[in-house]
Amino acid sequence: MVALRGRDVDTYLAKPDPARPIVLLYGADAGLVRERADALIASAVDDLNDPFSLVRLDGDDLAAEPSRLVDEAMTVPLFGGRRAIRVKAGGRSFAGGVETLASMTPRDCRIVIEAGELRPESPLRKACEKARNAVAIACYPDTERDLAKLIDDEMRAANLRLAPDARATLVAALGGDRQTSRNELRKLTLYAHGAREVTLDDVAAVISDASDLKLDPIIDAAFAGNAARVESEFVKAMAAGTYPGVILSAAQRHAAALHKAALAMDEGASAESAFPRLHFSRKGAVETALRNFSAARLAQAMAQLASAALDSRRHAALGATIAQRALLAIAANARRRG
Repeated sequence: MVALRGRDVDTYLAKPDPARPIVLLYGADAGLVRERADALIASAVDDLNDPFSLVRLDGDDLAAEPSRLVDEAMTVPLFGGRRAIRVKAGGRSFAGGVETLASMTPRDCRIVIEAGELRPESPLRKACEKARNAVAIACYPDTERDLAKLIDDEMRAANLRLAPDARATLVAALGGDRQTSRNELRKLTLYAHGAREVTLDDVAAVISDASDLKLDPIIDAAFAGNAARVESEFVKAMAAGTYPGVILSAAQRHAAALHKAALAMDEGASAESAFPRLHFSRKGAVETALRNFSAARLAQAMAQLASAALDSRRHAALGATIAQRALLAIAANARRRG
């Protein structure tokens, strides 16, 4: 079996083995699949705009004619040069074409197959793992270590430092999709251009702008105990393409501010210092949340949200469900008060 994992993946991607020109990229992180496919294709051809050098095929079309994959892979260009074939797998199997290619030696041609989640018994995955001239690479959501490296790489490229609290917020907000994470980091470095350090305020500003949707109604509804509104606003957020991790990150920041305010109130001080930029329209929602939650219960809510954020990164396909359940659980706790 040639199913690459860990450092073997990085080694292959850095210097693809010419003896294994067939590459299957699959998994829950569609952005990571695309990013790795882009890199493999870019290093396989001299001109990405040359239709004779780069051939794009649809997996469902190949399912009706698997031999076409073989014909394309074995074609020798009239004027020479390297070639690549990029296949987007669909719901129908074209594993027969891969199995035929397994006994052949494509010359100066790399075949990159992009797929979603594939079970071990999937015909396409089995064919690529068994073929002597193929590799199968799983692409799953970034771990905290992966995210840390990604963040450090982008900050280093922009010659920026990252404040510790800003890093913690970024790790909580990113991770479900590699390309989305990278795009958000690049927007952040552009936003902070000219500064020496990226702050928590910078992160909050970019994440808020990136959501294309005000998340306040979801968060306020959760801490007010309004489960029905949490559900309706959450549906709107998902329809707008908002990443669940962004919502959880916003909820974590708000819970932390509420906790700080509750502690201040316990000591007889004002809660306003915890919300220096609070819009007047949210004042009532904050007052309701502080009536609903004690400092101790807010600490529990913070832990609950942190756990949900971690779970949503580990199980990206269930990210929306995990985030919604966490917010609904907070809404249920709010109704108990105290």
